[in-house]
Amino acid sequence: MGAVAELGELTILVGRMIRTLPKLHKTLRLTLVQMNEMGVGSLPLVVVTSFFTGGVAAVQAAYQFQGWIPDKFVGSVVGRSVLIELGPVLTGLVVGGRVGASIAAELGTMKVTEQIDALEALAIDSIRYLVLPRFIAGAVMIPVVTIFANALAIFGGLLAAVGSIGMSTGTYIEGLRFFFEMSDVWSGMIKSLVFGAIIALMGCYYGLQTSGGAEGVGRSATRAVVSSCLLILISDYILAEFLFSWLFAE
Repeated sequence: MGAVAELGELTILVGRMIRTLPKLHKTLRLTLVQMNEMGVGSLPLVVVTSFFTGGVAAVQAAYQFQGWIPDKFVGSVVGRSVLIELGPVLTGLVVGGRVGASIAAELGTMKVTEQIDALEALAIDSIRYLVLPRFIAGAVMIPVVTIFANALAIFGGLLAAVGSIGMSTGTYIEGLRFFFEMSDVWSGMIKSLVFGAIIALMGCYYGLQTSGGAEGVGRSATRAVVSSCLLILISDYILAEFLFSWLFAE
């Protein structure tokens, strides 16, 4: 019953947020602030994660291909795996851990200190003022961050291929271009948009549900991160089935 109640409360929150969309222009400054926090603020962490992910993917591909498949296909494996799966999912998980906890802790603190009640007393819609900017920022900036993550992962794979495997830059790029499909890029962007919306929504929901003082704030931050990570992995499978079985099916 608790899970059903949470699902109902989350649905109500989404409905209230959708009704405030026509008033997005009134919170444009707040949205830009959140975009900077979620996007630019997450770049250092994403840079390190994606760079070494690409390097590991190249080394592992070369190890698996050794003696069986030409080295030029290392670039193909790194490119497609990063664009379709590793880039969006790892970026979502990394940013979800950082941003989801931050949103939940911030809104949770406002909730337990009655700042949200004060906003309502001043006739300010807390959903429009607090939730909508974060949701829009998450849905917009996670795909942008994913683009940087993809580029850095592919570059990291190039350095690993050249430095560790002894492959030439031309061979790596040839393999990268060999199986390149624009649908892979679009599928990764669609995934990252959904992941960004999930991260922001979970952070806002659990933040607004906070109770019990400082302990409740910590509990909400933890639940927001765990829920975001689980929903990202579940939605990744659902989106993969839809994108490659229906939308981009040949």
